[in-house]
Amino acid sequence: MKKILLFAAIFCFSAIASAQVEVSISGKKGDDTLVFQRFSGSNEMRQQVARDLQNCGWFDIQSKGVANFIVTGSSSGNTLELVLFSDGAGAKITSVRVSGATPAEASHKAVDALLKYIYKVDGICSSKIAFSAEISPLQKEIYICDYDGRNFKRITYNRGLSLDPVWAPNGKSIVYSYIGKAFTVLMQHDVQSGKARQLAKFRGLNAGGAISPDGSHVALVLSKDNQVDLYVRPLNGGTLRRLTRDKAVEASPCWSPDGTKICYVSDSGTGRPRLYIISVNGGRATRVPGSFASESVSPSWSKDGKITYAGRAGNFSVFVADPDGVAAKTPRQKVGQIINQGGDWESPSWAPDNRHIVCSYRGGLYIVDTWSGKSRQIVGGKSKCTLPDWSPLQ
Repeated sequence: MKKILLFAAIFCFSAIASAQVEVSISGKKGDDTLVFQRFSGSNEMRQQVARDLQNCGWFDIQSKGVANFIVTGSSSGNTLELVLFSDGAGAKITSVRVSGATPAEASHKAVDALLKYIYKVDGICSSKIAFSAEISPLQKEIYICDYDGRNFKRITYNRGLSLDPVWAPNGKSIVYSYIGKAFTVLMQHDVQSGKARQLAKFRGLNAGGAISPDGSHVALVLSKDNQVDLYVRPLNGGTLRRLTRDKAVEASPCWSPDGTKICYVSDSGTGRPRLYIISVNGGRATRVPGSFASESVSPSWSKDGKITYAGRAGNFSVFVADPDGVAAKTPRQKVGQIINQGGDWESPSWAPDNRHIVCSYRGGLYIVDTWSGKSRQIVGGKSKCTLPDWSPLQ
């Protein structure tokens, strides 16, 4: 029982940790400038493209004047074509033509295609964000929304505490923890069909569900023998592989991009939550190299190898750790504190572009640019929104 209570304290602590964070930027200043002009077609589509070019986070949008890029476009129904030009000579660089079920879907696809062509990154416009929202003091449910906070959709109707949603690597389902009156269960919910299934319902705690990058295994935290430890198991059932066996409390596992390691939180040794990395085959765990702060919670591992987390450094801050030395390849991304705002920041999660993260702050959701330190709110309101997780692109 003491183990479960201690885990609950760490889990809740990570969800309300206050943050004081700052940014330091090196390298090129600012983003490429872009002018969006000469659009023929529906006004709804034009407005959506303008929003996506602005909110994708990779351009400094100008209304006119000299810019690095010019984008023009046209639409017919929900089919959209965007043409990219270089300013100066005005030479055509490329064009993309896409269709979608809605104007928003077509615009998301087209702008992501431009980002892929120009910067060789996965865009964020077609991605989703999952989060837990408070319906009442004793009820939290899972919701999803578009990357810009639009198109809300409620996922669960459990009438209990549905927490800690984590996207599957194919972007089609969400794993989350449900706390009932007398039990906890780890659930997987198919976003398209609405069907849900239990992944784990052992005695005691069932939490921390995270599916491996290849979709074959799930990492989970169990207390079935009154000891809170980290396990790995085939996603569709099979033998549990126990990765930790000690008196410490483990939490919040996330997978390395290649699926060979897991980063997790443990209070091993010091009694304070810190970040550790362990092989999926077990063995000795090591502290995350390059991580700061006396306490560290809520890790998220980017596809290019960086780990963001919330850490105590006086107050709580959002950090980026560099366990594999990838920051040298992206000099604009400083390892260390990111944003310069006080308050209750928590649970950073990487976007598909490995540049932006989503955090919650005083019950709202914010997108943070880890290059510039700028943030913008995408979700607010009366419901307290916490524990966001950014989907991969499907």
